[in-house]
Amino acid sequence: MTGFHLRDARPEDAPAMAAILTDWLTRTPWLPNLHTPSQNQAFCGKLIDQKAVTVAEQNRQVVGFLAQRAAEIDALYVAQQARRQGIGHALVSAAKAKQSRLDLWTFQANLEARAFYAREGFVELRRTDGQGNDEKLPDIRYSWERTPT
Repeated sequence: MTGFHLRDARPEDAPAMAAILTDWLTRTPWLPNLHTPSQNQAFCGKLIDQKAVTVAEQNRQVVGFLAQRAAEIDALYVAQQARRQGIGHALVSAAKAKQSRLDLWTFQANLEARAFYAREGFVELRRTDGQGNDEKLPDIRYSWERTPT
């Protein structure tokens, strides 16, 4: 697969987004899978309805998405077969272009995401024991701010 483009998500993207999310959950042994694939699809539909969601499309297929609510990134997922092609970077760059500050949470156990966010210029603000999230897993709050020019 080569080449991709970004666009605003449409309601009909929810199944493809849910498939990416469900696949990631299935491939992540340390993360409890709390929802069914149909619940994941309903969740993705709500993201599209309620937030700014950008999808990455490659060969007419959704291969990644980023959901944000103002300065808060609520979801960022890239399909397994589309990783390491700059899609996550492009999605985050598009979010950065809309905001002067971005904040997000990721699980402490998600070492790949932590390394990605560090490369993208996010800094760790604090850690929690996970009691505030549904999965009850320790997490980290990250932030990025545009440098004044």
